[in-house]
Amino acid sequence: MSDYAADGGVGDGAGDGTRAVRAGLPEPVKYEPTLPGPVFAAHFHLPGEVTGPYSYGRDDNPTWTHLERAIGELEAPGRSDVETLAFASGMAAISAVLFSQLRAGDTVVLPNDGYQVLPLVRAQLEAYGIEVRTAPTGGDAQLDLLDGAKLLWLETPSNPGLDVCDIRRLVEAAHARGALVAVDNTLATPLGQRPLELGADFAVASGTKQLTGHGDLLLGYVAGTDASAMTAVRRWRKVVGAIPGPMEAWLAHRSIATLQLRVDRQDATALILAEALRGRDEVTGLRYPGLPDDPSHKVASRQMRRYGCVVSFTLPTRARAERFLDALRLVDDATSFGGVRSTAERRGRWGGDAVPEGFIRFSVGAEDPEDLVADVLRALDESAR
Repeated sequence: MSDYAADGGVGDGAGDGTRAVRAGLPEPVKYEPTLPGPVFAAHFHLPGEVTGPYSYGRDDNPTWTHLERAIGELEAPGRSDVETLAFASGMAAISAVLFSQLRAGDTVVLPNDGYQVLPLVRAQLEAYGIEVRTAPTGGDAQLDLLDGAKLLWLETPSNPGLDVCDIRRLVEAAHARGALVAVDNTLATPLGQRPLELGADFAVASGTKQLTGHGDLLLGYVAGTDASAMTAVRRWRKVVGAIPGPMEAWLAHRSIATLQLRVDRQDATALILAEALRGRDEVTGLRYPGLPDDPSHKVASRQMRRYGCVVSFTLPTRARAERFLDALRLVDDATSFGGVRSTAERRGRWGGDAVPEGFIRFSVGAEDPEDLVADVLRALDESAR
């Protein structure tokens, strides 16, 4: 049953749909829009001493404020100790946490099967004198590398392999050794899992993906519980200037209202597609955490409320994968994931992922499930010729 706070806002027990459509909205004002339009301002009126919240466009913006409150209400419902900061992209958010928390001589543990830009991040960290240790996501392999670490970075489910690690277990082990923990929550979204509730210090994500879901903007965010650590993240954003435009921030907030509708449709269809692919002889390495026999299902079921919209699998050869992609009619051959229009790509074309040449990352959109599955099965048949 939904419930509402005394001031008319959304209460702690509200449903995901109610929370998504109400998240971050200001108190209603007669004759004003429910969601105020984007504020385009490089500077604000600022006579006398600086006492108000808005002074200069690189520091803060009312449109960011509404969006950040919305994301915070999704990542950590009912908590007042969580701060959220919006960034120009997911990589801007990732970089802000890593480079604001780490110094020369520190040690960080990263996944070796995560997002394909992480090897570039590793090279930059090492150039600054930071030791980087890596481990695969599956099997909680990071446990063996935590001694002396300052920060543990998790990406679960991992992109593109869809392995899952036990966030709570790793958080407890990292905190016992004095390390902070950041979780990349991009693939799950706050409706799929809430890392802060599992003990993580930071929840980080690319809002470019399913959070906003229309493939028309770049955005990132960091939500955190440690005031000192978040002050450093905010300082990094100010120094680097990795800020979102007000139009992007407004579009993102507008899009969050449909998050629960999109996530439920896309994630349910992803499971249907995964089950259909399981019966194809040419498909190997099929991964989707929602499949009962997936290697990650047991752990995922303990910490995830939804399993995401991405399915991964491998076709026998690069040529077969390319013929399959060419034969699809309802699916765009494009990178990124989480949009309302299904996309797929041969992930090996980028060169940064340790995947077979025929590996396909498939992002399920909001099309009718029967139409999408029929298109995929037909494309598989045609690609065999």
